[in-house]
Amino acid sequence: MRYEKLLRRILSADPVRMQVLYAVRRLKLSDCWVGAGFVRDAVWDHLHGYGPKNILGDVDVVWFDPQYCNPDYELHLKEQLSQQLPTLDWSVKNQARMHLRNGDNPYSSTENALLYWPETATAIGVRLGDEDCIEVIAPFGLNDLFELRLRPTPTFEREKLDIFNQRVNTRRWKERYPQLQLIVPT
Repeated sequence: MRYEKLLRRILSADPVRMQVLYAVRRLKLSDCWVGAGFVRDAVWDHLHGYGPKNILGDVDVVWFDPQYCNPDYELHLKEQLSQQLPTLDWSVKNQARMHLRNGDNPYSSTENALLYWPETATAIGVRLGDEDCIEVIAPFGLNDLFELRLRPTPTFEREKLDIFNQRVNTRRWKERYPQLQLIVPT
Protein backbone atom coordinates (compact mmCIF):
# COMPACT_ATOMS: atom_id res chain seq x y z
CA MET A 1 0.00 0.00 0.00
CA ARG A 2 1.36 3.38 -1.01
CA TYR A 3 2.49 5.60 1.91
CA GLU A 4 2.52 2.75 4.44
CA LYS A 5 6.25 3.12 5.22
CA LEU A 6 5.85 6.86 5.73
CA LEU A 7 2.90 6.31 8.06
CA ARG A 8 4.95 3.88 10.12
CA ARG A 9 7.80 6.38 10.30
CA ILE A 10 5.51 9.22 11.43
CA LEU A 11 3.88 7.15 14.16
CA SER A 12 7.17 5.59 15.30
CA ALA A 13 8.65 9.06 15.80
CA ASP A 14 5.82 10.06 18.16
CA PRO A 15 6.51 8.75 21.69
CA VAL A 16 2.95 9.33 22.94
CA ARG A 17 1.37 7.51 20.01
CA MET A 18 3.77 4.62 20.51
CA GLN A 19 2.77 4.45 24.20
CA VAL A 20 -0.85 4.24 23.05
CA LEU A 21 -0.09 1.39 20.66
CA TYR A 22 1.74 -0.57 23.37
CA ALA A 23 -1.09 0.00 25.86
CA VAL A 24 -3.73 -1.16 23.39
CA ARG A 25 -1.72 -4.24 22.44
CA ARG A 26 -1.59 -5.24 26.12
CA LEU A 27 -5.39 -5.63 26.07
CA LYS A 28 -4.98 -8.60 23.68
CA LEU A 29 -8.32 -7.94 21.98
CA SER A 30 -9.47 -9.69 18.84
CA ASP A 31 -9.02 -7.71 15.60
CA CYS A 32 -8.07 -4.59 17.58
CA TRP A 33 -6.85 -1.31 16.06
CA VAL A 34 -6.42 2.36 16.93
CA GLY A 35 -7.89 4.64 14.31
CA ALA A 36 -9.59 7.84 13.24
CA GLY A 37 -8.00 11.07 14.52
CA PHE A 38 -5.15 9.18 16.17
CA VAL A 39 -3.80 8.39 12.70
CA ARG A 40 -5.27 11.24 10.66
CA ASP A 41 -4.06 14.07 12.90
CA ALA A 42 -0.55 12.62 13.18
CA VAL A 43 -0.22 12.58 9.39
CA TRP A 44 -1.84 15.96 8.79
CA ASP A 45 0.28 17.55 11.53
CA HIS A 46 3.38 16.08 9.87
CA LEU A 47 2.37 17.24 6.39
CA HIS A 48 1.69 20.74 7.67
CA GLY A 49 5.10 20.87 9.39
CA TYR A 50 3.64 20.97 12.90
CA GLY A 51 5.58 17.97 14.19
CA PRO A 52 4.22 15.64 16.88
CA LYS A 53 1.52 17.32 18.95
CA ASN A 54 -0.63 16.32 21.86
CA ILE A 55 -3.47 14.02 20.91
CA LEU A 56 -6.61 16.12 20.56
CA GLY A 57 -9.96 14.50 21.21
CA ASP A 58 -10.39 10.88 22.03
CA VAL A 59 -8.25 7.88 21.17
CA ASP A 60 -10.47 5.52 19.18
CA VAL A 61 -9.78 1.89 19.99
CA VAL A 62 -11.85 -0.40 17.79
CA TRP A 63 -12.02 -4.16 17.88
CA PHE A 64 -14.25 -6.97 16.69
CA ASP A 65 -15.55 -9.84 18.79
CA PRO A 66 -19.23 -10.91 18.61
CA GLN A 67 -18.90 -12.65 22.01
CA TYR A 68 -18.30 -9.38 23.90
CA CYS A 69 -21.04 -7.01 22.74
CA ASN A 70 -21.80 -5.63 26.19
CA PRO A 71 -21.08 -1.88 26.52
CA ASP A 72 -20.08 -2.51 30.14
CA TYR A 73 -17.14 -4.55 28.90
CA GLU A 74 -16.07 -1.59 26.78
CA LEU A 75 -16.15 0.60 29.89
CA HIS A 76 -13.98 -1.95 31.68
CA LEU A 77 -11.44 -1.83 28.84
CA LYS A 78 -11.53 1.96 28.81
CA GLU A 79 -10.73 1.94 32.53
CA GLN A 80 -7.79 -0.41 31.95
CA LEU A 81 -6.39 1.97 29.34
CA SER A 82 -7.03 4.98 31.57
CA GLN A 83 -4.98 3.35 34.31
CA GLN A 84 -2.05 3.02 31.89
CA LEU A 85 -2.34 6.47 30.28
CA PRO A 86 -4.70 8.60 32.40
CA THR A 87 -4.22 11.88 30.51
CA LEU A 88 -5.87 10.54 27.36
CA ASP A 89 -9.57 10.41 26.54
CA TRP A 90 -10.21 6.81 25.52
CA SER A 91 -13.05 5.52 23.36
CA VAL A 92 -13.30 1.73 23.13
CA LYS A 93 -15.92 0.29 20.79
CA ASN A 94 -16.56 -3.29 19.72
CA GLN A 95 -17.39 -3.04 16.02
CA ALA A 96 -19.43 -6.25 16.28
CA ARG A 97 -22.22 -4.16 17.81
CA MET A 98 -21.74 -0.72 16.23
CA HIS A 99 -23.85 -1.52 13.16
CA LEU A 100 -26.89 -1.26 15.46
CA ARG A 101 -26.08 2.33 16.41
CA ASN A 102 -25.23 3.27 12.83
CA GLY A 103 -28.22 1.63 11.13
CA ASP A 104 -26.04 -0.59 8.93
CA ASN A 105 -26.01 -4.30 8.20
CA PRO A 106 -23.80 -6.26 10.63
CA TYR A 107 -20.08 -5.81 10.12
CA SER A 108 -17.86 -8.86 9.61
CA SER A 109 -14.59 -7.43 10.94
CA THR A 110 -13.02 -4.18 12.07
CA GLU A 111 -11.79 -3.48 8.55
CA ASN A 112 -15.31 -4.05 7.22
CA ALA A 113 -16.64 -1.60 9.84
CA LEU A 114 -14.17 1.06 8.66
CA LEU A 115 -15.98 1.08 5.31
CA TYR A 116 -18.86 2.77 7.15
CA TRP A 117 -16.84 5.53 8.80
CA PRO A 118 -17.47 9.11 7.57
CA GLU A 119 -14.20 10.12 5.86
CA THR A 120 -11.73 8.14 3.78
CA ALA A 121 -8.82 9.78 5.62
CA THR A 122 -10.31 8.71 8.96
CA ALA A 123 -11.14 5.11 8.00
CA ILE A 124 -7.68 3.85 8.90
CA GLY A 125 -6.50 1.68 11.75
CA VAL A 126 -3.05 0.86 13.11
CA ARG A 127 -1.71 -1.53 15.71
CA LEU A 128 1.53 -3.00 16.93
CA GLY A 129 2.18 -6.50 15.68
CA ASP A 130 4.09 -9.15 17.59
CA GLU A 131 7.43 -7.95 16.23
CA ASP A 132 6.66 -4.32 17.23
CA CYS A 133 6.00 -3.51 13.58
CA ILE A 134 3.11 -1.13 12.98
CA GLU A 135 0.39 -2.85 10.99
CA VAL A 136 -2.12 -0.85 8.94
CA ILE A 137 -5.65 -1.42 7.66
CA ALA A 138 -7.10 1.14 5.29
CA PRO A 139 -10.01 -0.08 3.15
CA PHE A 140 -9.89 3.13 1.08
CA GLY A 141 -6.09 3.23 0.98
CA LEU A 142 -3.83 5.98 2.29
CA ASN A 143 -3.80 8.28 -0.73
CA ASP A 144 -6.49 10.70 0.49
CA LEU A 145 -4.85 10.92 3.90
CA PHE A 146 -1.39 11.73 2.53
CA GLU A 147 -2.57 13.82 -0.39
CA LEU A 148 -4.61 16.00 1.99
CA ARG A 149 -7.99 15.16 0.50
CA LEU A 150 -10.97 15.31 2.81
CA ARG A 151 -13.81 13.35 1.23
CA PRO A 152 -16.74 11.29 2.47
CA THR A 153 -16.74 7.52 2.20
CA PRO A 154 -19.37 6.09 -0.17
CA THR A 155 -21.78 5.57 2.76
CA PHE A 156 -21.65 9.31 3.54
CA GLU A 157 -21.74 10.64 -0.03
CA ARG A 158 -25.53 10.88 -0.24
CA GLU A 159 -27.97 10.12 2.57
CA LYS A 160 -25.44 10.83 5.33
CA LEU A 161 -23.72 13.79 3.65
CA ASP A 162 -25.14 16.19 6.26
CA ILE A 163 -23.27 14.27 8.96
CA PHE A 164 -20.04 14.52 6.98
CA ASN A 165 -20.51 18.28 6.46
CA GLN A 166 -21.30 18.78 10.14
CA ARG A 167 -18.09 16.96 11.11
CA VAL A 168 -16.05 19.13 8.72
CA ASN A 169 -17.51 22.29 10.29
CA THR A 170 -17.42 21.34 13.98
CA ARG A 171 -13.94 19.86 13.86
CA ARG A 172 -12.59 22.88 11.94
CA TRP A 173 -10.22 20.75 9.88
CA LYS A 174 -9.88 23.39 7.15
CA GLU A 175 -8.77 25.94 9.76
CA ARG A 176 -6.38 23.56 11.49
CA TYR A 177 -5.04 22.17 8.22
CA PRO A 178 -5.24 24.88 5.54
CA GLN A 179 -3.73 22.70 2.80
CA LEU A 180 -6.68 20.29 2.91
CA GLN A 181 -8.78 19.90 -0.21
CA LEU A 182 -12.43 19.39 0.60
CA ILE A 183 -13.96 17.02 -1.95
CA VAL A 184 -17.73 16.74 -1.71
CA PRO A 185 -19.91 15.12 -4.39
CA THR A 186 -22.28 17.43 -6.20
